[in-house]
Amino acid sequence: MNTLRPLLPIALAQAMLFTSQSTAAAGAHDCATTICRPSEALAARSPAGAIVARAAIEMIGVPYSWGGGGVRGPGYGIGKGARTWGFDCSGLAEYAWARAGVMIGTTTQEQWRSGARVPKEQAEPGDLVFYDNNADSPGPEHVGIVLDATRMVHAPYTGQSVRVDPLERRTFMGVVRPGESAAFAERG
Repeated sequence: MNTLRPLLPIALAQAMLFTSQSTAAAGAHDCATTICRPSEALAARSPAGAIVARAAIEMIGVPYSWGGGGVRGPGYGIGKGARTWGFDCSGLAEYAWARAGVMIGTTTQEQWRSGARVPKEQAEPGDLVFYDNNADSPGPEHVGIVLDATRMVHAPYTGQSVRVDPLERRTFMGVVRPGESAAFAERG
């Protein structure tokens, strides 16, 4: 099914990740003024964060499926997502972090508690960004995966596909950096 996804959005997202103007990349390799090779753009960032961001980028174009996806990748959802093979927002986040060897839970609430809170200005590729979309219930209700200081990859809602969008939204709640040390300790 992945062969049906358009390749152009993936190439564009990868180019955006590799030419990121984040302060971490700019300080380490002057990527803010030049186009960096992938290894340079990600060298100054956490190894797990780079794996997470790449895993999310690879899923661009996969349909949104409420309750869909998880550690093994896209899957059929539940309820209104039962007939759609794809990801919901937390399923995409769970999959991407599982690729880095870190289990963060299956719901946005579990993922919100999966690591350290990070100031928005210090967000790095792979960090999770959360939104409180429903004032009537305690959030968060939505999660995305940070690409750089201004963009994220996420599964937005029914009828859409995994895509890149701006981080800035009025429902912004916070940024979490899941514990990555366990991922590389387990690999030995």
